[in-house]
Amino acid sequence: MILHTNIAGDGKPIVFLHTGLQTGLLDFEFQRAYFSQNYQVISPDLRGHGQSKTEYIQNFFEDSAKDLLETLDHLKLPAVHLVGCSLGALVAIKFAQLFPNRIITLAISGITPVKPENWLEMHEEDVKGQTEVLNSKEIASYFDQIHASNWRQFIHFGKDESWYPFDDVKAVTEFGFPVLFIVGENKTNETIGASIYPEKTPNIRIAIVPFAGHLVHTEQPEIYTKIVEVFIKKAEGS
Repeated sequence: MILHTNIAGDGKPIVFLHTGLQTGLLDFEFQRAYFSQNYQVISPDLRGHGQSKTEYIQNFFEDSAKDLLETLDHLKLPAVHLVGCSLGALVAIKFAQLFPNRIITLAISGITPVKPENWLEMHEEDVKGQTEVLNSKEIASYFDQIHASNWRQFIHFGKDESWYPFDDVKAVTEFGFPVLFIVGENKTNETIGASIYPEKTPNIRIAIVPFAGHLVHTEQPEIYTKIVEVFIKKAEGS
């Protein structure tokens, strides 16, 4: 499916893939405003999010990667700088696995490269938090307004303890293009996971950002944006 997409600016294309239950317009707002001054910023709604309507998310990551390919083909973009956080980063990784020739650079954050020993405990806590979201009329009303699809399907999707694609995340070491992995210092599992990458591949850069957690791009937007900008410019040779 061709994803509902917002485009701003002119220049080389940068695609931002939003976090779970967000949309292309509501996430990466600071980065979109900044990069659109010199780049063409592409902000799609992932399948089942925003205006990219579908009720089929059983094979979410692979289907989302194919959605993105179809969208880039529709926009006649042969290759892009790809940026994603959390759910968006997982989709970006899957896209990079399947279609590496469409990637100039890949910048990811909010992911856990190594399955934590206490994964089941962490998962149970996440499920509790998601249940609270479902039970909150105010939050539910907000998500009803921003999503054309049944967003609750993602809450149920996350209840499966095996939903997280750890094998895909490990495959980042096999990529041949420049990769940037940004983590917030407050997310122990992400910082520990990041440490495995530099030893295995020289084209991966690691940035650990202070005073930030899972959502570095919103918690420290200026620092995050500058790191991504420097990374892209280095890759472009400028």
